[in-house]
Amino acid sequence: MRNLTLLTDFYELTMMQAYHHAEVNTGRKQRAIFDMFYRENPGGSGYAVAAGLAQVVDYIKELCFTEEDIGYLRSTGVFGEEFLTYLKSFRFTGDIHAVPEGTVIFPREPLLRVNAPLMEAQFIETAILNIVNHQSLIATKAARVCWAARGDRVLEFGLRRAQGPDAGLYGARAAMIGGCAGTSNVLAGQLFGVPVRGTHAHSWIMSFDSELEAFRYYAQLYPQTCILLVDTYNTLKSGIPNAIKVFKELRDSGKPIGQMGIRLDSGDLAYLSKRARVMLDEAGFPDAFISASNDLDEHIIAELKAQDAKVTLWGVGTHLITSKEYPAFGGVYKMAALSTDGGQWQNKIKLSEDPVKVTNPGVKKIFRLYDSKSGKMKADLIALADEELDNTKDLTIFDPIATWKRMTLTAGEFTVRELLQPVFENGVCVYPEITVPEICEYAARERSTLWDEHKRLVRPQTMPVDLSQKLYDLKQEIIAQLRS
Repeated sequence: MRNLTLLTDFYELTMMQAYHHAEVNTGRKQRAIFDMFYRENPGGSGYAVAAGLAQVVDYIKELCFTEEDIGYLRSTGVFGEEFLTYLKSFRFTGDIHAVPEGTVIFPREPLLRVNAPLMEAQFIETAILNIVNHQSLIATKAARVCWAARGDRVLEFGLRRAQGPDAGLYGARAAMIGGCAGTSNVLAGQLFGVPVRGTHAHSWIMSFDSELEAFRYYAQLYPQTCILLVDTYNTLKSGIPNAIKVFKELRDSGKPIGQMGIRLDSGDLAYLSKRARVMLDEAGFPDAFISASNDLDEHIIAELKAQDAKVTLWGVGTHLITSKEYPAFGGVYKMAALSTDGGQWQNKIKLSEDPVKVTNPGVKKIFRLYDSKSGKMKADLIALADEELDNTKDLTIFDPIATWKRMTLTAGEFTVRELLQPVFENGVCVYPEITVPEICEYAARERSTLWDEHKRLVRPQTMPVDLSQKLYDLKQEIIAQLRS
């Protein structure tokens, strides 16, 4: 991974210099806790999927200012030599806790918690948001698309429409975490160990004198994965009949063959897939699959499934890799506590006229509560770091804004899991290396703990994300103090 140290907003550096100046002149050393969280699920979803942590780890490990970096900063005329000298030995020395990649997440809960010297904690804000916001957005979009497909395989085909190489590469990675079965992105396959898939384009057909000749040549070369694009000229009168001819020739050749199928890339996919299914079945190929592409998203796929389309493999490109309907995740990074010269934490809060923008103070953790019988999620509880939960006792939780909304979980009928895991301790990475396929398996288990009501594409049920009584009381106390 390349060094991304200067992948930051300019004001992070001007604030750093101001912090450094104050520390040098007062001798006061400050340590801060920042939370990264988001306020609203993207696209009206009932949940989101965390992704990007591995790239955050790489970024933190490589964090340092080169002589070239320092020379560039000097050229701006904004930074003094004392500060630039400090940057020469700059490294991250703090602690980071985060939810594992692939975890199902909800608004307002800290996905990532930084505890570090103030300058360090402040500086890494922009890169963390850039990495986690993008990948969590695409992973969430992919999860919605895959849910709409109802068990059919979904392939990510969006590289050529992504907003640049990085978005295409890490978008493909995130799409796999969200549930896709493969990607067209060869570099993603190499770097992340995920399946790469693809067939051929219309130009392949057009480069031959006839469609049948193009199909035959392709089938001879790839008898194990013979998937033919049938809509270059006329899907029902030419494409599918010619594909059937080639499938029969393959079958009669006596050579080992694999799975055969067709791809539809235009037209009424519901109607064409139904007609194709009949034609393939009548020709003796009931196992030949039908794949489809053409500007698909979760809503179109859901509609096609409702119309009993016979598609079982979906190639989703532009709408997935760009999250076209909702192109930003909206994660933020806010200070939650501050300590001076190693003293006790001073809890911090950001107030706003908009209740959803009022932050939660203090050093926090997340408890996830599950139904003991079904294993499904019941709620998330944001609590202070020194709190513990006892599932041998009844637990009553309440909405932190609409406090009259309460739920009591009966002793023994729920289980508890703490989400935030240590990633860095004193600047040293303690998080195990996990492959993308392993993350994908974990993410699939995570999504299986959601109720279908929370997966709905339109107006899903909201998962309760409540504050512990202790955290709620602390928040109200601080708000009262600030208001007075």
